[in-house]
Amino acid sequence: MIGRALTSTLWGMAADRYGRKPIIMIGTVSVLIFNTLFGLSTNYWMALSTRFILGGFNCVLGSIRAYATEICKDEYRALGQSVVSTSRGIGLIIGPAIGGYLAQPAEKFPHLFSKDSLFGRYPYFLPCLVISIFSGGVFIACFWLPETLHMHPKQNENSNDAHEGPSCGTDEKEAIKETEDKGSSSIDENLLKNWPLMSTIIVYCVFSLHEMAYSEIFSLWAVSGKKYGGLSFTSQAVGQVLAISGFGLLLFQFFVFPLVEKSLGPIMTTRVSAILSLPLTQSFPFMAGLSGFTLDLILNVVCIFKNALSVSTITGLFILQNVAVPQHQRAAANGISMTLMSLFKAFGPAGGGALFSWAQKRLDATFLPGDHLVFFVLNVITFVGVLMTFKPFLPPPR
Repeated sequence: MIGRALTSTLWGMAADRYGRKPIIMIGTVSVLIFNTLFGLSTNYWMALSTRFILGGFNCVLGSIRAYATEICKDEYRALGQSVVSTSRGIGLIIGPAIGGYLAQPAEKFPHLFSKDSLFGRYPYFLPCLVISIFSGGVFIACFWLPETLHMHPKQNENSNDAHEGPSCGTDEKEAIKETEDKGSSSIDENLLKNWPLMSTIIVYCVFSLHEMAYSEIFSLWAVSGKKYGGLSFTSQAVGQVLAISGFGLLLFQFFVFPLVEKSLGPIMTTRVSAILSLPLTQSFPFMAGLSGFTLDLILNVVCIFKNALSVSTITGLFILQNVAVPQHQRAAANGISMTLMSLFKAFGPAGGGALFSWAQKRLDATFLPGDHLVFFVLNVITFVGVLMTFKPFLPPPR
Protein backbone atom coordinates (compact mmCIF):
# COMPACT_ATOMS: atom_id res chain seq x y z
CA MET A 1 0.00 0.00 0.00
CA ILE A 2 2.86 2.41 0.70
CA GLY A 3 4.38 1.62 -2.68
CA ARG A 4 1.05 2.23 -4.35
CA ALA A 5 0.57 5.51 -2.48
CA LEU A 6 3.89 6.82 -3.80
CA THR A 7 3.14 6.18 -7.48
CA SER A 8 -0.64 6.10 -8.09
CA THR A 9 -0.99 9.80 -8.95
CA LEU A 10 1.93 9.58 -11.39
CA TRP A 11 0.40 6.54 -13.07
CA GLY A 12 -2.91 8.37 -13.35
CA MET A 13 -1.23 11.34 -15.02
CA ALA A 14 0.54 8.96 -17.39
CA ALA A 15 -2.77 7.32 -18.28
CA ASP A 16 -4.25 10.74 -19.07
CA ARG A 17 -1.27 11.54 -21.28
CA TYR A 18 -0.44 8.25 -23.01
CA GLY A 19 -3.73 6.35 -22.80
CA ARG A 20 -5.44 3.82 -20.57
CA LYS A 21 -4.37 0.68 -22.42
CA PRO A 22 -0.55 0.85 -22.01
CA ILE A 23 -0.84 1.67 -18.31
CA ILE A 24 -3.23 -1.23 -17.73
CA MET A 25 -0.80 -3.56 -19.53
CA ILE A 26 2.16 -2.37 -17.45
CA GLY A 27 0.24 -3.02 -14.24
CA THR A 28 -0.86 -6.46 -15.38
CA VAL A 29 2.60 -7.67 -16.39
CA SER A 30 4.01 -6.35 -13.09
CA VAL A 31 1.75 -8.83 -11.27
CA LEU A 32 3.16 -11.63 -13.40
CA ILE A 33 6.74 -10.75 -12.44
CA PHE A 34 6.70 -9.50 -8.87
CA ASN A 35 3.91 -11.72 -7.53
CA THR A 36 5.94 -14.72 -8.71
CA LEU A 37 9.03 -13.37 -6.93
CA PHE A 38 6.95 -12.85 -3.79
CA GLY A 39 6.06 -16.56 -3.80
CA LEU A 40 9.76 -17.41 -4.09
CA SER A 41 10.78 -15.20 -1.16
CA THR A 42 13.33 -16.76 1.15
CA ASN A 43 13.14 -14.21 3.96
CA TYR A 44 10.94 -11.46 5.34
CA TRP A 45 12.78 -8.58 3.67
CA MET A 46 12.58 -10.15 0.22
CA ALA A 47 8.85 -10.64 0.70
CA LEU A 48 8.47 -7.04 1.88
CA SER A 49 10.53 -5.66 -1.00
CA THR A 50 8.66 -7.55 -3.72
CA ARG A 51 5.31 -6.43 -2.32
CA PHE A 52 6.55 -2.82 -2.15
CA ILE A 53 7.67 -2.93 -5.81
CA LEU A 54 4.41 -4.61 -6.80
CA GLY A 55 2.52 -1.79 -5.10
CA GLY A 56 4.65 0.76 -6.92
CA PHE A 57 3.65 -0.77 -10.26
CA ASN A 58 0.00 -1.20 -9.24
CA CYS A 59 -1.50 1.14 -11.83
CA VAL A 60 -4.45 -0.99 -12.94
CA LEU A 61 -7.37 -0.02 -10.71
CA GLY A 62 -7.31 3.75 -11.27
CA SER A 63 -6.99 3.37 -15.05
CA ILE A 64 -9.66 0.67 -15.16
CA ARG A 65 -12.13 2.85 -13.25
CA ALA A 66 -11.62 5.67 -15.74
CA TYR A 67 -11.80 3.19 -18.63
CA ALA A 68 -15.08 1.66 -17.44
CA THR A 69 -16.71 5.09 -17.31
CA GLU A 70 -15.58 5.92 -20.85
CA ILE A 71 -16.32 2.61 -22.55
CA CYS A 72 -19.98 2.51 -21.45
CA LYS A 73 -22.95 4.55 -22.59
CA ASP A 74 -24.61 6.68 -19.92
CA GLU A 75 -27.33 4.15 -19.17
CA TYR A 76 -24.75 1.41 -18.56
CA ARG A 77 -22.22 3.47 -16.63
CA ALA A 78 -23.39 2.22 -13.23
CA LEU A 79 -23.14 -1.36 -14.48
CA GLY A 80 -19.62 -0.67 -15.77
CA GLN A 81 -18.46 0.62 -12.40
CA SER A 82 -20.28 -2.28 -10.77
CA VAL A 83 -18.26 -4.71 -12.88
CA VAL A 84 -15.04 -3.00 -11.74
CA SER A 85 -16.07 -3.12 -8.08
CA THR A 86 -17.28 -6.68 -8.42
CA SER A 87 -14.01 -7.80 -10.01
CA ARG A 88 -12.02 -6.05 -7.31
CA GLY A 89 -14.27 -7.38 -4.53
CA ILE A 90 -14.11 -10.92 -5.87
CA GLY A 91 -10.34 -10.59 -6.08
CA LEU A 92 -10.19 -9.59 -2.41
CA ILE A 93 -12.34 -12.63 -1.58
CA ILE A 94 -11.10 -15.29 -4.01
CA GLY A 95 -7.45 -14.30 -3.51
CA PRO A 96 -7.40 -15.34 0.16
CA ALA A 97 -9.51 -18.37 -0.78
CA ILE A 98 -6.83 -19.48 -3.27
CA GLY A 99 -4.24 -18.94 -0.55
CA GLY A 100 -6.28 -20.99 1.90
CA TYR A 101 -6.63 -23.90 -0.50
CA LEU A 102 -3.18 -23.93 -2.11
CA ALA A 103 -0.72 -22.63 0.52
CA GLN A 104 1.65 -25.25 1.97
CA PRO A 105 0.70 -27.92 -0.62
CA ALA A 106 3.35 -30.37 0.58
CA GLU A 107 1.52 -30.60 3.92
CA LYS A 108 -2.04 -30.60 2.54
CA PHE A 109 -1.43 -32.78 -0.52
CA PRO A 110 1.60 -34.94 0.28
CA HIS A 111 0.63 -37.47 -2.41
CA LEU A 112 1.00 -34.75 -5.05
CA PHE A 113 3.83 -32.57 -3.68
CA SER A 114 6.86 -33.89 -1.84
CA LYS A 115 8.62 -31.84 0.80
CA ASP A 116 11.78 -31.83 -1.33
CA SER A 117 10.04 -30.38 -4.36
CA LEU A 118 9.93 -26.72 -5.35
CA PHE A 119 6.53 -26.31 -3.71
CA GLY A 120 7.79 -27.98 -0.57
CA ARG A 121 10.75 -25.63 -0.28
CA TYR A 122 8.58 -22.59 -1.09
CA PRO A 123 5.28 -23.38 0.64
CA TYR A 124 3.49 -20.23 -0.59
CA PHE A 125 4.68 -20.35 -4.19
CA LEU A 126 1.78 -22.39 -5.60
CA PRO A 127 -1.01 -19.83 -4.95
CA CYS A 128 1.24 -17.04 -6.20
CA LEU A 129 2.03 -19.05 -9.34
CA VAL A 130 -1.64 -19.66 -10.06
CA ILE A 131 -2.41 -15.95 -9.79
CA SER A 132 0.64 -15.04 -11.90
CA ILE A 133 -0.43 -17.42 -14.66
CA PHE A 134 -3.88 -15.87 -14.60
CA SER A 135 -2.39 -12.37 -14.83
CA GLY A 136 -0.34 -13.54 -17.82
CA GLY A 137 -3.53 -14.54 -19.60
CA VAL A 138 -5.07 -11.17 -18.76
CA PHE A 139 -1.98 -9.40 -20.13
CA ILE A 140 -2.38 -11.20 -23.46
CA ALA A 141 -6.09 -10.33 -23.54
CA CYS A 142 -5.22 -6.65 -23.04
CA PHE A 143 -3.85 -6.49 -26.60
CA TRP A 144 -7.46 -6.50 -27.81
CA LEU A 145 -8.59 -3.63 -25.56
CA PRO A 146 -9.67 -0.52 -27.49
CA GLU A 147 -8.20 2.78 -26.33
CA THR A 148 -10.71 5.30 -24.97
CA LEU A 149 -8.61 8.40 -24.38
CA HIS A 150 -9.62 11.22 -26.75
CA MET A 151 -12.07 8.88 -28.40
CA HIS A 152 -14.86 11.49 -28.32
CA PRO A 153 -14.75 14.95 -29.92
CA LYS A 154 -14.02 17.81 -27.54
CA GLN A 155 -17.45 19.37 -27.94
CA ASN A 156 -19.12 16.16 -26.78
CA GLU A 157 -17.04 15.78 -23.64
CA ASN A 158 -19.51 17.54 -21.35
CA SER A 159 -22.50 15.56 -22.56
CA ASN A 160 -20.74 12.20 -22.58
CA ASP A 161 -18.36 12.36 -19.68
CA ALA A 162 -19.37 15.04 -17.17
CA HIS A 163 -22.78 13.77 -16.17
CA GLU A 164 -24.33 10.69 -14.78
CA GLY A 165 -27.42 10.30 -16.97
CA PRO A 166 -30.05 7.82 -15.79
CA SER A 167 -27.75 6.55 -13.05
CA CYS A 168 -28.33 9.61 -10.86
CA GLY A 169 -31.34 10.70 -8.90
CA THR A 170 -33.27 13.82 -10.00
CA ASP A 171 -31.55 16.20 -7.56
CA GLU A 172 -28.15 14.88 -8.52
CA LYS A 173 -28.82 15.35 -12.25
CA GLU A 174 -29.89 18.95 -11.62
CA ALA A 175 -26.66 19.58 -9.70
CA ILE A 176 -24.63 18.07 -12.53
CA LYS A 177 -26.38 20.25 -15.11
CA GLU A 178 -25.75 23.32 -12.98
CA THR A 179 -22.06 22.47 -12.84
CA GLU A 180 -21.91 22.01 -16.61
CA ASP A 181 -23.51 25.43 -17.13
CA LYS A 182 -20.85 27.04 -14.97
CA GLY A 183 -18.09 25.34 -16.95
CA SER A 184 -15.22 23.19 -15.88
CA SER A 185 -12.34 25.65 -16.03
CA SER A 186 -11.88 25.72 -12.25
CA ILE A 187 -11.81 21.93 -12.15
CA ASP A 188 -9.24 21.84 -14.95
CA GLU A 189 -6.87 24.07 -13.00
CA ASN A 190 -6.37 22.00 -9.87
CA LEU A 191 -7.95 18.68 -8.92
CA LEU A 192 -7.12 19.27 -5.27
CA LYS A 193 -9.47 22.28 -5.27
CA ASN A 194 -12.32 20.23 -6.73
CA TRP A 195 -14.31 19.68 -3.52
CA PRO A 196 -16.89 17.27 -4.98
CA LEU A 197 -13.97 15.06 -6.01
CA MET A 198 -11.90 15.43 -2.85
CA SER A 199 -14.83 14.93 -0.47
CA THR A 200 -15.75 11.73 -2.32
CA ILE A 201 -12.15 10.52 -2.10
CA ILE A 202 -12.04 11.18 1.66
CA VAL A 203 -15.24 9.18 2.21
CA TYR A 204 -13.81 6.45 0.00
CA CYS A 205 -10.66 6.34 2.14
CA VAL A 206 -12.70 5.84 5.32
CA PHE A 207 -14.66 2.93 3.87
CA SER A 208 -11.48 1.46 2.36
CA LEU A 209 -9.86 1.47 5.80
CA HIS A 210 -12.84 -0.46 7.12
CA GLU A 211 -12.71 -2.87 4.18
CA MET A 212 -9.02 -3.68 4.63
CA ALA A 213 -9.27 -4.02 8.42
CA TYR A 214 -12.31 -6.27 8.07
CA SER A 215 -10.52 -8.51 5.55
CA GLU A 216 -7.62 -8.88 7.97
CA ILE A 217 -9.77 -9.46 11.04
CA PHE A 218 -12.25 -11.90 9.52
CA SER A 219 -9.64 -14.54 8.68
CA LEU A 220 -7.91 -14.14 12.06
CA TRP A 221 -11.24 -14.43 13.86
CA ALA A 222 -12.39 -17.45 11.87
CA VAL A 223 -9.24 -19.51 12.54
CA SER A 224 -8.90 -18.54 16.22
CA GLY A 225 -10.06 -21.02 18.85
CA LYS A 226 -13.53 -21.19 20.33
CA LYS A 227 -12.19 -20.27 23.77
CA TYR A 228 -10.99 -16.97 22.29
CA GLY A 229 -14.35 -16.23 20.67
CA GLY A 230 -13.41 -17.53 17.21
CA LEU A 231 -14.74 -20.36 15.06
CA SER A 232 -11.75 -22.78 15.11
CA PHE A 233 -11.88 -23.00 11.30
CA THR A 234 -9.10 -24.44 9.17
CA SER A 235 -7.61 -22.36 6.36
CA GLN A 236 -9.53 -24.54 3.86
CA ALA A 237 -12.82 -23.80 5.65
CA VAL A 238 -12.10 -20.07 5.56
CA GLY A 239 -11.27 -20.36 1.87
CA GLN A 240 -14.59 -22.08 1.24
CA VAL A 241 -16.55 -19.32 3.00
CA LEU A 242 -14.71 -16.67 0.98
CA ALA A 243 -15.32 -18.53 -2.29
CA ILE A 244 -19.06 -18.75 -1.61
CA SER A 245 -19.12 -15.06 -0.74
CA GLY A 246 -17.39 -14.26 -4.02
CA PHE A 247 -20.03 -16.12 -6.02
CA GLY A 248 -22.85 -14.40 -4.14
CA LEU A 249 -21.16 -11.04 -4.65
CA LEU A 250 -20.97 -11.67 -8.39
CA LEU A 251 -24.72 -12.32 -8.65
CA PHE A 252 -25.63 -9.33 -6.47
CA GLN A 253 -23.49 -6.80 -8.30
CA PHE A 254 -24.58 -7.87 -11.77
CA PHE A 255 -28.31 -8.22 -11.20
CA VAL A 256 -29.24 -6.16 -8.12
CA PHE A 257 -26.82 -3.23 -7.79
CA PRO A 258 -27.54 -1.55 -11.17
CA LEU A 259 -31.27 -1.48 -10.38
CA VAL A 260 -30.69 -0.11 -6.87
CA GLU A 261 -28.25 2.54 -8.08
CA LYS A 262 -30.57 3.62 -10.87
CA SER A 263 -33.40 4.06 -8.38
CA LEU A 264 -31.52 5.68 -5.49
CA GLY A 265 -28.53 7.38 -7.10
CA PRO A 266 -24.89 6.83 -6.07
CA ILE A 267 -24.91 8.86 -2.84
CA MET A 268 -28.00 7.21 -1.39
CA THR A 269 -26.80 3.77 -2.52
CA THR A 270 -23.54 4.28 -0.64
CA ARG A 271 -25.30 5.57 2.46
CA VAL A 272 -27.97 2.84 2.63
CA SER A 273 -25.46 0.04 1.96
CA ALA A 274 -23.21 1.25 4.77
CA ILE A 275 -26.09 1.56 7.24
CA LEU A 276 -27.41 -1.93 6.45
CA SER A 277 -23.94 -3.41 6.99
CA LEU A 278 -23.76 -2.20 10.62
CA PRO A 279 -25.90 -4.95 12.23
CA LEU A 280 -24.28 -7.59 10.02
CA THR A 281 -20.80 -6.63 11.21
CA GLN A 282 -21.80 -6.68 14.87
CA SER A 283 -23.39 -10.13 14.50
CA PHE A 284 -20.11 -11.97 13.89
CA PRO A 285 -19.04 -12.40 17.56
CA PHE A 286 -22.35 -14.06 18.40
CA MET A 287 -21.70 -16.82 15.84
CA ALA A 288 -19.03 -18.34 18.09
CA GLY A 289 -21.86 -19.96 20.05
CA LEU A 290 -23.13 -21.82 16.96
CA SER A 291 -21.86 -25.03 15.40
CA GLY A 292 -22.46 -27.46 12.59
CA PHE A 293 -24.84 -26.73 9.73
CA THR A 294 -26.43 -23.77 11.54
CA LEU A 295 -23.07 -22.03 11.82
CA ASP A 296 -22.17 -22.71 8.18
CA LEU A 297 -25.52 -21.46 6.90
CA ILE A 298 -25.69 -18.25 8.96
CA LEU A 299 -22.01 -17.42 8.43
CA ASN A 300 -22.21 -17.80 4.65
CA VAL A 301 -25.44 -15.80 4.38
CA VAL A 302 -24.08 -12.96 6.54
CA CYS A 303 -20.77 -12.91 4.65
CA ILE A 304 -22.53 -12.75 1.28
CA PHE A 305 -24.65 -9.77 2.31
CA LYS A 306 -21.80 -8.10 4.18
CA ASN A 307 -19.45 -8.25 1.19
CA ALA A 308 -22.19 -7.26 -1.25
CA LEU A 309 -23.07 -4.18 0.79
CA SER A 310 -19.41 -3.28 1.23
CA VAL A 311 -18.75 -3.41 -2.52
CA SER A 312 -21.97 -1.48 -3.21
CA THR A 313 -20.73 1.26 -0.89
CA ILE A 314 -17.44 1.49 -2.77
CA THR A 315 -19.10 1.32 -6.20
CA GLY A 316 -21.33 4.31 -5.46
CA LEU A 317 -18.23 6.31 -4.55
CA PHE A 318 -16.47 5.15 -7.74
CA ILE A 319 -19.32 6.61 -9.78
CA LEU A 320 -19.18 9.91 -7.89
CA GLN A 321 -15.43 10.20 -8.43
CA ASN A 322 -15.60 9.64 -12.16
CA VAL A 323 -18.39 12.14 -12.82
CA ALA A 324 -16.63 14.84 -10.78
CA VAL A 325 -13.99 15.48 -13.47
CA PRO A 326 -13.77 15.70 -17.28
CA GLN A 327 -12.28 12.84 -19.29
CA HIS A 328 -8.79 14.28 -19.69
CA GLN A 329 -8.36 14.41 -15.90
CA ARG A 330 -10.20 11.25 -14.97
CA ALA A 331 -7.23 8.90 -14.60
CA ALA A 332 -5.29 11.52 -12.63
CA ALA A 333 -8.28 11.93 -10.31
CA ASN A 334 -8.40 8.18 -9.79
CA GLY A 335 -4.64 8.25 -9.18
CA ILE A 336 -5.10 10.77 -6.37
CA SER A 337 -7.87 8.57 -5.00
CA MET A 338 -5.59 5.53 -5.09
CA THR A 339 -2.78 7.43 -3.38
CA LEU A 340 -4.88 8.60 -0.44
CA MET A 341 -6.78 5.33 -0.21
CA SER A 342 -3.50 3.37 -0.12
CA LEU A 343 -2.27 5.47 2.79
CA PHE A 344 -5.44 4.62 4.72
CA LYS A 345 -5.25 0.97 3.73
CA ALA A 346 -1.63 0.76 4.84
CA PHE A 347 -2.93 1.00 8.41
CA GLY A 348 -5.61 -1.65 7.83
CA PRO A 349 -3.70 -4.93 8.28
CA ALA A 350 -1.43 -3.69 11.07
CA GLY A 351 -4.23 -1.85 12.84
CA GLY A 352 -6.67 -4.74 12.45
CA GLY A 353 -4.14 -7.26 13.69
CA ALA A 354 -3.16 -5.12 16.68
CA LEU A 355 -6.81 -4.53 17.56
CA PHE A 356 -7.55 -8.25 17.33
CA SER A 357 -4.54 -9.08 19.51
CA TRP A 358 -5.61 -6.55 22.14
CA ALA A 359 -9.15 -7.92 22.17
CA GLN A 360 -7.81 -11.39 23.01
CA LYS A 361 -6.46 -9.99 26.28
CA ARG A 362 -9.82 -8.68 27.48
CA LEU A 363 -12.03 -11.74 27.07
CA ASP A 364 -13.53 -11.20 30.55
CA ALA A 365 -14.21 -7.48 30.19
CA THR A 366 -17.70 -6.34 31.19
CA PHE A 367 -18.02 -3.90 28.25
CA LEU A 368 -17.45 -5.26 24.74
CA PRO A 369 -15.44 -8.34 25.74
CA GLY A 370 -13.08 -9.99 23.29
CA ASP A 371 -14.09 -9.90 19.64
CA HIS A 372 -17.15 -7.77 20.38
CA LEU A 373 -14.73 -4.85 20.71
CA VAL A 374 -13.10 -5.64 17.37
CA PHE A 375 -16.28 -5.59 15.34
CA PHE A 376 -17.61 -2.60 17.29
CA VAL A 377 -14.56 -0.56 16.23
CA LEU A 378 -15.15 -1.61 12.63
CA ASN A 379 -18.71 -0.33 12.95
CA VAL A 380 -17.47 2.97 14.38
CA ILE A 381 -15.39 3.46 11.23
CA THR A 382 -18.42 2.66 9.08
CA PHE A 383 -20.61 5.07 11.06
CA VAL A 384 -18.10 7.87 10.57
CA GLY A 385 -18.20 7.16 6.85
CA VAL A 386 -22.01 7.30 6.87
CA LEU A 387 -22.00 10.71 8.56
CA MET A 388 -19.62 12.00 5.89
CA THR A 389 -22.06 11.11 3.10
CA PHE A 390 -24.41 13.92 4.15
CA LYS A 391 -24.29 17.59 3.15
CA PRO A 392 -22.40 19.82 3.42
CA PHE A 393 -19.42 17.44 3.47
CA LEU A 394 -20.43 15.39 0.43
CA PRO A 395 -22.17 17.51 -2.22
CA PRO A 396 -24.13 16.06 -5.16
CA PRO A 397 -21.96 14.62 -7.98
CA ARG A 398 -20.46 17.15 -10.39
